[in-house]
Formats: sequence, C-alpha cells, structure tokens
Amino acid sequence: MPEFIDAHGIAIVYDVHPAKTEPRAVVQLLHGVGEHAGRYSALIAALTADGYTVYAADHRGHGRTGMGQHRGDVSRLGHLGPGGLRAALATMWQFSEQLRAEHSTLPLVLLGHSGGSVLAQMLVNLHPDAYDGLVLTGSALRMPGSIRTSGLNRPWDGPDATGTEWLSSDLTVGRAFLDDPLTTSEDPIKLIGVVDSLRMYGRPRRNLGRDIPTLLMVGRDDTVGGPRSVHRLADAYRTRSGFTDVTTLVYPGARHEIFNEVMQADVRGDLLAWLDQRFPVRV
Repeated sequence: MPEFIDAHGIAIVYDVHPAKTEPRAVVQLLHGVGEHAGRYSALIAALTADGYTVYAADHRGHGRTGMGQHRGDVSRLGHLGPGGLRAALATMWQFSEQLRAEHSTLPLVLLGHSGGSVLAQMLVNLHPDAYDGLVLTGSALRMPGSIRTSGLNRPWDGPDATGTEWLSSDLTVGRAFLDDPLTTSEDPIKLIGVVDSLRMYGRPRRNLGRDIPTLLMVGRDDTVGGPRSVHRLADAYRTRSGFTDVTTLVYPGARHEIFNEVMQADVRGDLLAWLDQRFPVRV
C-alpha cells in the first residue's frame, strides 16, 4: 500500500487506481467522517473505466491510516489526532500537491463526500488555482442551520432501527457499515471535538479569481444538508465565488450516500456525463 508522511509524522495510506484508457484527468477522492476509501469501489471502477485516474486516501484517524496511527485501537478510529482538523486539511493539501506534481499535464478534480466535501470546500477556498473541477456529494452549506451532524437518523428511528438508515434506502448498506471493522458510527462532534466542529463553518470565499466547474449531487431525503442547503451552497458559489458552471442534481428517494443508493448506477452515469463534457479525451 502506498503512503506518504504528513507534517506530524503520520503515515497516510492511499490507493492509486490508474485509468483503464488514455487518462482524461486525475480525481482526488475524499471520503466522509467515520468511513474509509475502500467503500467507494464501484464508483472508482466506473471512473477508471471512463479514463480517470483515481487517488483515494484514508484520512487521518480513519481506515487503514487510523489503524496505523492509533496502533490498532479500533475505539480510536475517526479521531484525527495531533493538529486536528487543520492538520487533516493540510494533509489533504499535501496530497493534492503530490498529485499535481506527478500528473502535471492532467486536470485535477476534487471529489468529496459528506465530511470529505467539507474538506473539499475548504481546500478550494484556500487553493483555488490547484483544482480544475469540484464534485460535492452529501454536502451542505457550512453554516448553522444548513448542516446537521446529529439526529441524522430521526426520520427512521423506531424499535427495529439500526441507526444507519439515514445512509441509504438500501438497508444492507447500513448493516454493512456497522459490520465494517474500519468504520465507526460515533457522533462526529465527539470524534472531531467542539472546537474543530466550529472551524468547519464557513462559506465559499468571495472572488476566488478562478472559475471552477462544480457539480453538487444530493439525495432528496439526505438529513445532513439536503436539497435546500445544497441549493444555498450552489448560489453561494455563483454569487460569492463567481463560478459560472454550477450544476445541482437532486435524487428523489435517495438518502445520504448516493453512490450506495438503489439508483447508484444512474448517479454514476450522471457524474461521468458531467465530467466527460468538461474533460474530453485528448487527441
């Protein structure tokens, strides 16, 4: 497994999935809180088959990185470690710099889901010149009242609820999440801490000076942000950041993890169609 060492000496484990054809672009995939990159195999297979090279790291404290960082203590999974959120953000920027250096002739697309979409928003605010495309799923406007981190399963709570129904209407997804030794369903605020949770708040930066094509994809029944919050985010990218190519896709009947939903093939097809239009095969 390839890895790189961050500024705090933590080994960040990642996977490289080369494009099966002439590469169109590089996709840097950022997973969500409490999970890991291994949960995106179907999405990655679709991207590589269509000419995208995908790099997916297990974030600080998460997955294989977290198991090494926390010396195999499963109860510590999801805890970011020294430096907290700011260090996790710096680590993903370090990864972006590595990908830019290794693939200097290819566009770099940032694809973030849920907590990874929060990191992606922050990265674009800090380093807009580094990215040629932005895809956010299960995302939200990062402001109080527009993003939720607790009570996410409330619409499906009941005597037989597992607590993971909010992830997908395909209930096998939630059960697999609970059975996965590299995931944790601990409350995100407990994992990240109150101070770092507050640091996650923010809006798209004004006048970024770069027009980044942006795709926002959300399930209509997503309790993290949902369509209303995502439409606010899209509006902020247009009016604050000056983006002119912002697309929002809402999936009826879908919950938080649209890449693990019953209509996941349609979701992947929509993503590829959007990417292909903006990153055509080079001749």
